Amino acid sequence: MAAHRKPRQRLVGRNSARTAATIALAGAATTTGFDGTGHAEPELTPAQVKSSVDKLYQEAEAATEKYNGAKEEAESAEQRLKELRDEAARKEDRLNSARDALGSVAAAQYRSGGLDPALQLALSSDPGRYLDGAEFVERAGSRQTAAVRRVRRQLREIEQLRGAAHIELESLQSRRTELKQHRATITGKLGSARRLLSQLTAEERSRLTTGTDRASRSSAGVLQSLAAPGSVRSPDSRAAAAVSYAYRKLGSPYVWGATGPNAFDCSGLVQAAYRSAGVSLPRTSYAQISAGRRVSRSELAPGDLVFFYSGISHVGIYVGNGQMIHAPRPSAPVRVAPITEMPFAGATRVV
Repeated sequence: MAAHRKPRQRLVGRNSARTAATIALAGAATTTGFDGTGHAEPELTPAQVKSSVDKLYQEAEAATEKYNGAKEEAESAEQRLKELRDEAARKEDRLNSARDALGSVAAAQYRSGGLDPALQLALSSDPGRYLDGAEFVERAGSRQTAAVRRVRRQLREIEQLRGAAHIELESLQSRRTELKQHRATITGKLGSARRLLSQLTAEERSRLTTGTDRASRSSAGVLQSLAAPGSVRSPDSRAAAAVSYAYRKLGSPYVWGATGPNAFDCSGLVQAAYRSAGVSLPRTSYAQISAGRRVSRSELAPGDLVFFYSGISHVGIYVGNGQMIHAPRPSAPVRVAPITEMPFAGATRVV
């Protein structure tokens, strides 16, 4: 028995050691953050927060331009669908009228019994009048055949319209799905930016924006004086009108998807400025770059559109002296800024 107890004691010892090691490892994991609670993420510096927030805003703006494009396409599909449905309804009204007319003719034939023409001639009390009537019936029969052909053609046209309307409806539903996806991306990016900014003190947040705001106001004052007659000239009166509109909107808030008159996103400001000058532009920055003649950076003149980032996700209106007016992001209103502020992608002269 004693020999039997001794091994059991060694086994218990090994189990105790294994248990102690497990507890120690668990404690080490807790202190190193393996369970997600013992190790705090290092706090970001204000500069790191600014860098991350700027990236999130740029990504949100890229999604905003895609949202704007999908919205424009959805509105076009919705309009086409309405027109197709209206046209189909008009053709159906005409078809119903044609069917009613054919039904009346068929009913009259049924009531007449459809007698053989020779028999009707033999039974007629006035053969001359009958022959006149037979000629009319023959002509009427030709018109009836043509009416049937028209009804068949109208039926084919209505089916074609219904097919086209179905395609437009599918397109509209697809665009609406895109809108939801882009909206979710935008709100997610902006929410992440707000959470990052909330890590800073009010003073740190102010320092991130105050310097830029002050520089913007200073630049705006200088440029407005330069824009007096005879100083910085636009190549066209409509370009000058667009620049003037942009100056009047300095300080307006950035709101994604907005086209004025009191709030804008970047392409919305450009579209509204040129709309005020009587020029129609596409809704998105990546479409606006193809709305005129491309110009080099050295050729820039007030009123030219300047584009940024490889995906053409941001646009501003050049106002001279290396400066533009643009709607930057949700935390910054419409302002004057140097075109060197972002990666330059190209420029277009609209007029």
